[in-house]
Amino acid sequence: MKIENTPNDRIAAIVKAQREFFQTGVTRKRDFRKKQLHRLQKALEKWSAPLCEALWQDLHKSEQEAVMTELSIVKGEIKNHLHHLKGWMKPKRCSTPLKMMPSRSRVVSEPLGLSLIISPWNYPVQLLLNPLVGAISAGCTAVLKPSPYVPNVSMTIEKMIRETFDEKYIAVVQGNRDVNTALLEQRYDIIFFTGSPALGRIVMSAAAKTLTPVVLELGGKSPCIVDKSADVKIAAQRIAWGKTLNAGQTCIAPDYLLIHRSKQQQFIEEFKLAVKRLHGVDVRQSKHFVRMVNERAFDRVASYLNDGRIVAGGATVREELYIEPTLLADVKPSSPVMQEEIFGPVLPMITFDKREEVERFVNEREKPLAFYYFGKEEKGWKMLRHTTSGGACINDTIMHIANERLPFGGVGNSGMGSYHGRLSYDAFSHYRAVVVTPTWLDLPFRYMPYKMWGLVKKLL
Repeated sequence: MKIENTPNDRIAAIVKAQREFFQTGVTRKRDFRKKQLHRLQKALEKWSAPLCEALWQDLHKSEQEAVMTELSIVKGEIKNHLHHLKGWMKPKRCSTPLKMMPSRSRVVSEPLGLSLIISPWNYPVQLLLNPLVGAISAGCTAVLKPSPYVPNVSMTIEKMIRETFDEKYIAVVQGNRDVNTALLEQRYDIIFFTGSPALGRIVMSAAAKTLTPVVLELGGKSPCIVDKSADVKIAAQRIAWGKTLNAGQTCIAPDYLLIHRSKQQQFIEEFKLAVKRLHGVDVRQSKHFVRMVNERAFDRVASYLNDGRIVAGGATVREELYIEPTLLADVKPSSPVMQEEIFGPVLPMITFDKREEVERFVNEREKPLAFYYFGKEEKGWKMLRHTTSGGACINDTIMHIANERLPFGGVGNSGMGSYHGRLSYDAFSHYRAVVVTPTWLDLPFRYMPYKMWGLVKKLL
């Protein structure tokens, strides 16, 4: 299936129609927002099977993994917003200082307006629709841009959205990077982008021309530390799961392993056993092991197999876009596999002897999206205090994204802004400061020529 580019004039027409619709004020009403969240909720139920089938066609993603990592997360997000929307929308009282009496102070949330949401191909349902939940909840309109690299999913989502919403409210735009360029030439009130740091810079540059706020959910090389105190069997199991989930094509997948020298050989053996437990003796036959998205991605990731000594896995089948879960030992920090996000089932290992080596290694590089530590909890907290990342797990991988009550977002090169739950609502909202001053009393102190200045000065 080939995705056709949405014409530029149609893009402009959609943007114009959505801006005009937002100006009517309809989306500001709580009942309207709740109704649209319920419509999206019902649409996901109706389209669950077609979406799962499309994910299988594009990525070889099993129904179980599709539901667990895509559909269930969006459904959970919707439920959370429906439950809390009334409270989030309610104006918040703020204390008012004596110098301003008898005024009252409030903070009122209001929708930013027209939003553009651009999503990647690796989790094409979740990473497009989860931000949409925030846009709907906050009262915005939305232009959605899915990835052309997963055409079956993108077309299925377009059909679902077209059936569910009027395009003057929510619309899908399809196409390649030329379409992205055309989209970014339009003016929005917020841009929500998920993708690579390189493309994030392009989005931010375009947004800067109109001072449009952005949320950038990017990636990076997320370190995974296996310390001397780690339970190696558990560590291998959870790391193997995190690295083989979506075939490592996850922005928060463990990207490289820093392992205590005394634990490396044991970890290698336990990793092999963990992969067998997860995917069987022949991973290639596993229905739960995803394929690389295209030949370009395959060639890039397969080339990393030359950057170290293969101690587990290493098999590839290009015509099937299959790369076996692979561990690399004797990896040099200067090798290509250590220079950019891998985004595949290859895990390079570098040994260490002292904790200070780990902290220095991590801190000398760009701030990662995730940080994983295996070992005693108190040592994990200590290492977290000496490093930074978008999110983190102690004795686990990936799972911090599963809690919709936790913020998800990057820092530095791995992104800016956060979402999930209340933070998704916040991302698409403006918080307006309001002071209400009664007319029954009008104190003269504030007015020129500032009589009783000595008293007023004490109040300031």
